[in-house]
Amino acid sequence: MALIAVTKPGALQVRGLAQRLPRATVVVAAGHAALMDGLANQVIAYPGALSGRMAGLFSAFDQLVFFLSVGAVVRLIAPHLGSKYQDPGVLVIDSAARFVIPVLSGHVGGANAYAERLAALLGATAVITTASEGANTIAVDILGRELGWRLEAPKPNLTRVAARVVDGEAIALVQEAGARDWWSGPGPLPENIHLYSAVEAVDPDRYSGVLLVTRRAIPADLWQRLAGRLVVYRPPAGQP
Repeated sequence: MALIAVTKPGALQVRGLAQRLPRATVVVAAGHAALMDGLANQVIAYPGALSGRMAGLFSAFDQLVFFLSVGAVVRLIAPHLGSKYQDPGVLVIDSAARFVIPVLSGHVGGANAYAERLAALLGATAVITTASEGANTIAVDILGRELGWRLEAPKPNLTRVAARVVDGEAIALVQEAGARDWWSGPGPLPENIHLYSAVEAVDPDRYSGVLLVTRRAIPADLWQRLAGRLVVYRPPAGQP
């Protein structure tokens, strides 16, 4: 994680947070480097414009935490955007440390989870804007991640099924393997998610998406029968 500031107020906020995150790297304008004296963290003091450092920061860190305005951060990162499968998480914290806002790679890049963590450290509010969190439903692209599940699906399937989950369309979730404590949302599982223990029990005509947790090989005819609607998760061997 890199904690990044341009201004003196931002640098002071970075110093306070860095003391609680000793493994984070501090990135500040050279003029504010003296404010970081005594920190256990690695400190990078950059001369000139921060924009000249962005390519290196994007490739070197998993999470970039800016004490800047959202608009300034969007302009800084825009030339370096690739895809949600390769971009780092990008978060913005306002100068008063009241809000922590994931701007990029909230799910796959982990920015949402880090926003909650940083907000807890700062006594701030995490502002999560991704659709599945807003709808209190399953995040298709990271389901089971904390349990070690490996995702297996074409990207178009992920996009379609994730949208249908958020839209409240009927979804079959078939769990043939893996731990059962994957739902961590507030309240019960959403009503549009229907649970099964075997894929053979699912009537494909009833569902606009099928989430299949299994260790078995998926036959070609099943991918064809559920064209555009199937997302598979692979639990690690030995997981109950």
